[in-house]
Amino acid sequence: MKTVSTDKAPAAIGPYSQGKIAGGFLFASGQIPINPATGEIEGEDIASQANLVMKNIGEILKAAGTDYDQVVKTTCFLADMADFGPFNTVYEQYFTGKPARSCVAVKQLPKNVLCEVEVIAVCE
Repeated sequence: MKTVSTDKAPAAIGPYSQGKIAGGFLFASGQIPINPATGEIEGEDIASQANLVMKNIGEILKAAGTDYDQVVKTTCFLADMADFGPFNTVYEQYFTGKPARSCVAVKQLPKNVLCEVEVIAVCE
């Protein structure tokens, strides 16, 4: 098992890693809209927050030697299911291979953000 870590994505805000590679797959921790340079939450609406989340995921994928096209499963958490449409508009720009996905609304996300996304990707 290998730990994935990059300073181009936010550092973990708890006792976990950005990701682990095991059995040829990357299991990436959920990403929220934290600017890795400042450690601050950025974006006032779902579209801007989702874009930053996707960019952070991209950096973790890159650090693991893979990319969006190799993502096989995502789990998406929204603070409000009313944001489903605008979230999908951003999501589909990054995950063009249409991986399997779960998307749920939750009562609250860390740091009161609007979305969080985790991925599983093939690493070859």
